[in-house]
Amino acid sequence: MSNCKRSSLKVVIIKPSKYMVDGNVERFHRGFMPNSTVPHIRSMVPAFVNQHPTETRAIDEYVYTNLDYLNQLEPTRQSRTLVAIVGVQSHQFHRALDLAALAYRNGCVVVIGGPHVMTCDTSMLHGRGISFVVCEAELVWDEILQDAVSGELKPVYGEGLRWQEKLESPVLIPPSRKELQRYIVPMLGVYPARGCPFLCNFCSVTKIAGRKIRSQSIDTTMASLRAAKTSGVSTVMFTSDNFNKYPQAELLLEAMIEEKLQIKFFVQCDTQIAKQESLVELLARAGCYQIFVGVESFDRETLIAANKKQNRPDTYHNIVRHCRDNGIGSHFSNIIGFPQDTEESIRDHLEVLRSIAPNWASFYILCPIPGTEQYDDFLEAGLIVERNLDRFDTTCLTWKHPNLSPERLSHLLYECYSKFNTVGHSLRNIRNKNRKNGRGSFKEKLGSLAMSTFIRYCSWRRTHPMSGGVIRAKVDHVRNYTEFRKRVFDVDLAPLPKSLKLHHPHPKSDSLTSALNEIDSSKAIKSL
Repeated sequence: MSNCKRSSLKVVIIKPSKYMVDGNVERFHRGFMPNSTVPHIRSMVPAFVNQHPTETRAIDEYVYTNLDYLNQLEPTRQSRTLVAIVGVQSHQFHRALDLAALAYRNGCVVVIGGPHVMTCDTSMLHGRGISFVVCEAELVWDEILQDAVSGELKPVYGEGLRWQEKLESPVLIPPSRKELQRYIVPMLGVYPARGCPFLCNFCSVTKIAGRKIRSQSIDTTMASLRAAKTSGVSTVMFTSDNFNKYPQAELLLEAMIEEKLQIKFFVQCDTQIAKQESLVELLARAGCYQIFVGVESFDRETLIAANKKQNRPDTYHNIVRHCRDNGIGSHFSNIIGFPQDTEESIRDHLEVLRSIAPNWASFYILCPIPGTEQYDDFLEAGLIVERNLDRFDTTCLTWKHPNLSPERLSHLLYECYSKFNTVGHSLRNIRNKNRKNGRGSFKEKLGSLAMSTFIRYCSWRRTHPMSGGVIRAKVDHVRNYTEFRKRVFDVDLAPLPKSLKLHHPHPKSDSLTSALNEIDSSKAIKSL
């Protein structure tokens, strides 16, 4: 007993990669964007748990090309080891199960959390030694740590819970400079706020984070930004889904300006940023270099059918104009393969997009993500034909489309990338670079040209350019791990899950959000 009291708790926080179509674990020599959940959870580990000292390892698996890190998934004589597999999305679930099984077989206590576990029924895998978290980590993390010290976790944490009422986030502990070197740009994700007021039927954000916009204190965000800059972070991504719905956005930006923080960042906004020109101007003054917007479609009826009624295509051009006038890059996210789509309509969409000419565009194939309303509808209708969760990553067709085959839709995906990212478009981006705030540095222009070239190369190779990094590394294969999955969970492939029902209704969005959220009064057209 005395040895147990003196032992330490090793906490290994790991964001799993996924298995590619060829079965290899997806890995890159350099990543684009680090996972935001890993440093967030890392920062929640105290120095001591019940007088037991802690040590922490944080691993963003897809940028690890040396398998030595797997040695962390085992206890030592001097410590108990808690392996927390975090931020798990549906297409990463099998990889998460395999890592969990490996760590459990090694003698660790293991817990899995993230969007898939929060929104999908995983009960068929419970009671096999691995724990599952079905709510936000902040609500149960202290309990998990205390149970880990005792050497035994509960099968499920957070039943009957979902979200924190008020965010009480820690000041982030940034990754080390060595860890930052795993990415093309030393970058850190920061969550100033969570939640989304909208109910798009293909999106699980409201089930993961709720409809009410909850925000952490500006002091906490500013302290995290200072720590990031001191540690060598050059770029921040504010990972809040609708930065322009964050009630304290202007106060945060003004604090950054007043302090002359001078750290580059980008944000995600909804399309109603088209009416918030003053906010765009403030973003530019604070150091924003890109705004990512989910425009998804230019067809109003398609948007209504997807319950994305807040998007009005006739305003999209204003987003590009506001960004260009303020020296900010505009990035439009597009979904192809809606039920109403045809080959002709997708090419029409591309032509409209090219005429509006945002700086950047990404394209994804419509995927009924487990846990969403759309997934439930498609599953009930018998439309989902893919049984392997690894494929639910928006890069391939997983359901029976009424007009398009998987092969044609895949062809159209890469056609969109190649025809949008022409050499002429790349040169226009360079000419317009920071038109208002200066000509832009040679390094920025070179980076813009390199990114365009990379996207065209990926389109030619038929690999999705937004997969996560450059220079793939084929190091290990699913066959190296499925033995552990079968022994612990007794499955080859996890069955397609049913969605978890919310234990209570969605919190209503605050009055500011409601005022900004224009909801079309017309009756939504059903998807199918």
